[in-house]
Amino acid sequence: MDPKTLFEKIWDTHVVKTIEEGPSVLYIDKHLIHEVTSPQAFRGLEERGLPVFRPYQIVATADHNVPTENQHLPIKEALSRLQVETLDKNCKKFGIELYGLGHPYQGIVHVIGPELGITQPGMTIVCGDSHTSTHGAFGTIAFGIGTSEVEMVMATQCLMATRPKLMRINVEGKLNAGVLSKDIILYIISKISASGATGYAVEYAGSAIRALSMEGRMTICNMSIEMGARCGMIAPDETTFAYMKGRKFAPQGEAWDRSMAQWKTLYTDRGAEFDAELNIDAAQIEPMITYGTNPGMGIGISGHVPNLRDIEEKEKTSFEKSLSYMGLEPGMGIKGKKVDYVFIGSCTNSRIEDLRLVASFVKGKQKAKDVQVWIVPGSKQVEQQAHLEGIDRIFEEAGFILRQPGCSACLGMNEDKIPAGKYCISTSNRNFEGRQGPNARTFLTSPLTAAAAAITGRVSDVRELI
Repeated sequence: MDPKTLFEKIWDTHVVKTIEEGPSVLYIDKHLIHEVTSPQAFRGLEERGLPVFRPYQIVATADHNVPTENQHLPIKEALSRLQVETLDKNCKKFGIELYGLGHPYQGIVHVIGPELGITQPGMTIVCGDSHTSTHGAFGTIAFGIGTSEVEMVMATQCLMATRPKLMRINVEGKLNAGVLSKDIILYIISKISASGATGYAVEYAGSAIRALSMEGRMTICNMSIEMGARCGMIAPDETTFAYMKGRKFAPQGEAWDRSMAQWKTLYTDRGAEFDAELNIDAAQIEPMITYGTNPGMGIGISGHVPNLRDIEEKEKTSFEKSLSYMGLEPGMGIKGKKVDYVFIGSCTNSRIEDLRLVASFVKGKQKAKDVQVWIVPGSKQVEQQAHLEGIDRIFEEAGFILRQPGCSACLGMNEDKIPAGKYCISTSNRNFEGRQGPNARTFLTSPLTAAAAAITGRVSDVRELI
């Protein structure tokens, strides 16, 4: 048998039919839905008189539009309230499990899937959300889909999909102090650009990747989409299995043993070929920060915004526009820049490990007086664990606000918006114009770099503070 990549092993076992000179019909194991991209899909089914084909393979939660304070009260914003209520109504009508507001499993869709054991190696997983690539950390093919495709999967449990090209990114060596998985992915995107992996499924490999926790791996796969990739994935290993064992919906007993036997076959065979390969030296990565309005515009914390002469001619106009929006100049350093808000949350960095890391750094310290700090857990379970471990008290003593679960200030779709012109250090995944609110200015960083800014009130090199 010819050697196969991890992607090929999963893809080939899920193809129902291949259309000559066209896409494949791909079987979908798990379909995750939320309140933003599902209403039109449900309406489409109703108009055609179709049922949901396999409702037990769909998991729903409310996350994008939910407030992160006073979740026991009615949602203030009319559109947000309508979307959340519509999801509740549709799930009841079509017999779909919903983890809505107040449910102990509610949270950001890409946080609850892994923590509940719904996400399992070898699966195909889709959701009407681009950051579905997060689940690839478990050795799955997971990607975002559009609303018409959401309807297609609801109706058939299948999807028309074109097989992407394959890329492997090897990160070898040991990370330096103060450097996290978020810095790895921001470094990679800064090297290959926000479109450098367009058309590819990316497998991350190498000793630095294998050394990461599952939560660190999820951060990396989460941002695969930010370099244009269709999905990102990491081969499952003992770290994966240890994380999954005993989780609510993970296999138990003999079913666990059978699953493990299959999961252990999910790796790229020696000699399997990729269409592109990239090698990264982990020792070259320092804490990263973005300076522009796409995630590819990133530099090391000690570096400087590029000079105009270093930018390709065709990109100069957008580069200058981006710097104008951010209030920055070519050639300047960002370190020392005053910040107004710090947001630690989103499907990229809102898990318990992120909160523990921030708490260990800020314990006994006080936030800068003129900085607002929002800590938003990714799920009710993360929130509960933070309370159990006393993390909430550490945050409170530091002057931080621990809010309730939701997408929050990652995107200007709910009540948590950054005011116009203000600078926000954010652990989220996107820094587009207006992403965190009209005319808000976003620097993307790791949770440690964000925590350092919360304490100092400025963009800081966390290596000087740990």
